[in-house]
Amino acid sequence: MQSAAFTFALFEFVLLIFSLSVHECCHAWMASRLGDQTARLEGRVTLNPMYHVDPVGTLLFPAIAIFGPLIGFGMFGGMLIGWAKPTPVISRNFRKIRRDENLVTLAGPASNLALALIALVVLLVVAHVVPGGREIVLYTFHESLLPGVDPTVQAVALLGVAGILINLSLFFFNLLPVPPLDGSHLLRNLLPYNAVQTYDKIPFWVSWLLMIFVGGYILRLLLIPTLGFVLFVLARA
Repeated sequence: MQSAAFTFALFEFVLLIFSLSVHECCHAWMASRLGDQTARLEGRVTLNPMYHVDPVGTLLFPAIAIFGPLIGFGMFGGMLIGWAKPTPVISRNFRKIRRDENLVTLAGPASNLALALIALVVLLVVAHVVPGGREIVLYTFHESLLPGVDPTVQAVALLGVAGILINLSLFFFNLLPVPPLDGSHLLRNLLPYNAVQTYDKIPFWVSWLLMIFVGGYILRLLLIPTLGFVLFVLARA
């Protein structure tokens, strides 16, 4: 069981790095499409993690959150989230600043939702095409490995489950209206001028506390029923 947990954690860690890279690449690509070439000129329109990695947010924090519980160190309550280097955007390069800022902001979470849906389709294909596939998928979803399963099939199932869990976590987490998350940019564009001035003065340490504690609580509230629905689809579809 410990071996299965470590294998699943390893897949989660790799998928998190990839998903964060897709997230930031989509921010950069959308900004480029809408007229701001800043991120493209910095080489950020790429899936290569080397251009997006933040040492703390992409490597250290996720490693502690994902592998920590395996050694009894659950400091972040199992939060499967992280962050990459922010994509540089110069809003004055946009034709319609507020609209285009929102489109660039939404491109990141939308990419994670798309990845989660792709992972779900992959698992449904495994469930229907592979002999005993539904049982393999359901066992994997509960972080268990069936003995005697073809390693390739098991790897695909692990990638699919990790892809759903990681990308739904990133989708919900990034939409929280806490600076500097994507949701804060959306909220900022809805606020009147005076409120924006106050909002911009939220201290960095307050944002961190909100992200880790309040954000973690809200993330679990949103994630648990969503994963329950995904499990229902995998079991019945």
